[in-house]
Amino acid sequence: MEQAGAQPDKTWCLAEVDIFCDLSDQEMRVIADNAPMRTYAAGELLFSPHNPVETLFILKRGRVRVFRVSEDGRALTTAIITPGTIFGEMVLLGQSMYDNFAEALDEAVVCVMSRADVRRFLLADRRIAGRIAETLGHRLAEMEQRLTDSVFKSVSQRIASTLCTLTPDAPRGGVLSRGQQITLTHEQLAALVGTSRETATKVLGEFADRGLLRLGRGRIVVLDAAAMEAEAHEG
Repeated sequence: MEQAGAQPDKTWCLAEVDIFCDLSDQEMRVIADNAPMRTYAAGELLFSPHNPVETLFILKRGRVRVFRVSEDGRALTTAIITPGTIFGEMVLLGQSMYDNFAEALDEAVVCVMSRADVRRFLLADRRIAGRIAETLGHRLAEMEQRLTDSVFKSVSQRIASTLCTLTPDAPRGGVLSRGQQITLTHEQLAALVGTSRETATKVLGEFADRGLLRLGRGRIVVLDAAAMEAEAHEG
């Protein structure tokens, strides 16, 4: 009974991850045995240029911000990692992130795989290797879009775009009956879009006055996803 009860604990971190979508239970168990789970507290760094790792992370719970810091101290967010996504310092996968920081935005649970195990269990399987390549392609496109946005979009557009990214379950109609809550401080949001906390607070206040969102302590509730999406692409 103990073994049967323990089995979900081994594989739950990998469940619902796209790259493993058609693996058998036995294949999932083998990977889970070689991908131990770790928990990072909000604000904790998973890796940095000063503490590089050659590891593949599979995010099960929480959100992780990947960012770079310029010589003058400005931070540029290159990705917001959400559950079910892979990321990490994997040159083996054609993804070099040695100049990047990865910070847990809230408590994050990840499965961790070494370079050798990635080669052995993931890249050796054509199904998984193909999905990894597709994932990395999407990641590159997202990073290019963020770089473009940082140059050509206003702060209010960048904030709206980031909030849309963090509310992926919004209905097509746009209006959320109860709103979708994002656990994020004004300071964290400012860091995500590359602006000051004061400016982020001002823009959020304007959005709240227009009924697009509701503000709370350490949280933002998006009320009208369609209007927020339009704001992100305005102009």
